[in-house]
Amino acid sequence: MNMKKRWYDRHKDTEKAFKLLKELDFKSQYEISQDIISIASAIKAAHREEDIEQPVSIGLDRVLGLYQASNMRRWYDKYPYLNQAILTISTLPEEDYVNIMEGICDSLQTNT
Repeated sequence: MNMKKRWYDRHKDTEKAFKLLKELDFKSQYEISQDIISIASAIKAAHREEDIEQPVSIGLDRVLGLYQASNMRRWYDKYPYLNQAILTISTLPEEDYVNIMEGICDSLQTNT
C-alpha cells in the first residue's frame, strides 16, 4: 500500500495528469478546467438522482486536503480555474475522481 501523505498521490494517473496539466499553456488549462467542472457537476447530479438518501463521504484525508488547499502552496493553486476544477473533483467519490484523472491522462497523451 502506498503511504504517501497526499490523497492525490495514491493513484498513478493523478500524478501523471497533474504533470501533463502543468505543461499546458494557460488557455489550454482554462479550457480543460471548464470541462472538468462540467463533468464533475454532471456526476454529482447523477449521484443525487441515484440515491438522495445516501450521503457521499470523501474521506478524512481528502477533507484535510481541502482544508490545506487554503494555504495555496501547490502549483495549480496559483491558477484560479484549475484550482477550482481540482477542488471540485476532489469532493467526488474516489472512483469518480480516479476515472476523471484517467480520462485527463488519456486525453492529453493522445493530443500531445
